Amino acid sequence: MAVHKVLTGQKALVTGANSGIGQGVAIALGQAGADVVVNYIEGDDAANKVVDDIRRFGVNAYAHQADVSSEQDVAGMFKRIVQEFGAIDILINNAGLQRDAAVHDMTLAQWNKVLSVNLTGQFLCAREAAREFLRRGVVPAVSCAAGKIVCMSSVHQEIPWAGHVNYASSKGGIKLMMESLAQELAPHRIRVNAIAPGAIRTPINTSAWQTRDAYNQLMKLVPYGRIGEPADIARAAVWLASDHSDYVVGTTLFVDGGMTLYPGFSTGG
Repeated sequence: MAVHKVLTGQKALVTGANSGIGQGVAIALGQAGADVVVNYIEGDDAANKVVDDIRRFGVNAYAHQADVSSEQDVAGMFKRIVQEFGAIDILINNAGLQRDAAVHDMTLAQWNKVLSVNLTGQFLCAREAAREFLRRGVVPAVSCAAGKIVCMSSVHQEIPWAGHVNYASSKGGIKLMMESLAQELAPHRIRVNAIAPGAIRTPINTSAWQTRDAYNQLMKLVPYGRIGEPADIARAAVWLASDHSDYVVGTTLFVDGGMTLYPGFSTGG
């Protein structure tokens, strides 16, 4: 498939970009012409490989280790971006994790860890990006917008998920955080949107698709009949980061093969 360089000259940060969805998005942004910062928390070799893959498209990239739940780490990451690239135009708020347990067994540490990375981490990165976008304003030669933020959510901002109350709560929080940011920042020509993936083939959920039986069970939840790939999310992220979506503000784009259509009711309920 031919890839148009719709992001040429733009500077992007993708958090949690050394594997899974973040890796796919970071590479796709580079393929679309953006210079990319690959944020990660652990896995130097994997992060550096993503950087190498991005550079093959003739753009700049570097890896930056930072914990998105740390205010100090996030401030330092954004300071370096401006020093290295001169600006930031796109933030893909992707970093996230799971610490699953039944509610009666869930520890406060498990709750706090998921909320601090998945929700607070997105807030801290969005705040730093917004500060830079507001400082610089619109640069018409670069983009119609002063900046673009894409928050990676989940179908579980809508679908309850027993045994994952911390994760589902963090994604529900992302929904209203994104919409509130979008409402506040839109007058400054800063666009904030979200992507809500469904079942995607990534390391975080290997047990859900690795065996034939597991895959068949999973497909009962996906009307379209296949698992999603990181590339499915990456294409959506490139579109939301580009001027092709310039009138899209405060929207969650569900990329889920129909999972939010509640397929259990397809036979009449």
